[in-house]
Amino acid sequence: MKETLRYLVGMAGPSGYGSKSSAEQVTEHLQCSSPLTAIITGATSGIGEETARVLAKRGVRIVMAARDMKKAAKVRERIKRGGPEAEILMSEIDLSSLASVRRFCMEFAALGLPLNILINNGGVFSPNLEYSDDKLELTFATNYLGHYLLTELLLDKLIETSRRTGIQGRIINVSSVVHCWVKKDDLCFTHLLNPNKYNGTRAYAQSKLACILHAKEVARQLKERDANVTINAVHPGIVKTAIIKAHRGFITGMNC
Repeated sequence: MKETLRYLVGMAGPSGYGSKSSAEQVTEHLQCSSPLTAIITGATSGIGEETARVLAKRGVRIVMAARDMKKAAKVRERIKRGGPEAEILMSEIDLSSLASVRRFCMEFAALGLPLNILINNGGVFSPNLEYSDDKLELTFATNYLGHYLLTELLLDKLIETSRRTGIQGRIINVSSVVHCWVKKDDLCFTHLLNPNKYNGTRAYAQSKLACILHAKEVARQLKERDANVTINAVHPGIVKTAIIKAHRGFITGMNC
């Protein structure tokens, strides 16, 4: 309860920042000794767009991994209006499609760029049961499986870049505190992919729990490989993104 109250009033934590701190405040002392490259999924709105804007402002080369290229172009234009020197590339990806994720990684490899940062931010919340092109439940396919494959295919590039440059690589999985709503008996892989009784909020919570478990396993693998790359799963707080705005029952609809 004490931590919740600290969060709600915006009190600073051990890092010196609280829930009212902005991305610009957190990064104001960031100095890039050499150009960094970051891939950000879901960068066409909300948390992803703000992350792209601020990192670009700090001199990071941004690769926007986006499903809607028209929206990506508009975001790129807005960011460059605030900083014409910003280097922002766009590449198409549909995280719900494993073929699209593979294609994105091939196109990125063809650019010959280093990779310092991977931010797995993109996500969906579907109130109704939908399936991806791969015939998998859409929320789980997009929020977890797409990012799992993306990380798997880019991991060697992250490790190679960190070893060559001496700069620690970073992977960020944007998760959510709602992962704790998942009951132990609900976490069945078969049911996740093909649920018999669908609940949109439960599906979202399960996908976010999977993102945390993914981060734990990749962290183990990185330690085993003695790689200078870290991975963290983060809860960004309650932010009025498109997911929250579009689904009023998201927070209260967890009737399991």
